Order: sequence, then C-alpha cells, then structure tokens
Amino acid sequence: MPDDVLFQRIMAHGPAVRIRRTSEAGTTPVTVVLEVDRRAGTPREGQGTPPPLLRCEAQTEADAVSMLEAQARDDRMIIQLLHAKGLR
Repeated sequence: MPDDVLFQRIMAHGPAVRIRRTSEAGTTPVTVVLEVDRRAGTPREGQGTPPPLLRCEAQTEADAVSMLEAQARDDRMIIQLLHAKGLR
C-alpha cells in the first residue's frame, strides 16, 4: 500500500475503497479523500487517481481517517456516493 493510502478495503465485487492523503506528509491540516478504484485487481490498477467521493481536513491522519472510516466500510453508502457523483 502506498504511503499516501491510509485505509483500504476490497469490496465484494472487486473495487478498492480507499482513504488517501492528498496533502503533503507532515503538514497540518491533513487533507484526505474517500475514493473507489474500480480498476483494483486488474493490470491497470494504480494508473491515475479516481475522482474523490468525499474530502475532509483534520489535525492528524488518525482524525481524518476516523471521520471517513464509517462511510468507507459501508457498501451501501459507497454505492450512494457513486450515484450522487454520477460515477455509476
């Protein structure tokens, strides 16, 4: 897992859900995004960056992850966010 990926899980049908730091390491506030990589497990995995579903800022990486982790673990929420962004 790259250094900027703070959380990752694979959904049952293949895509990877990630919480990824977009700010420089060691800076505050920490900016993170919630994204879904539908190329996970394919040869094209890791090429480019998926569009963010959610974005947040916090004082630490742990705080930022805790703000988005509940959504990242909920398949139903991920599907709703993808629909809302017009990505599904």
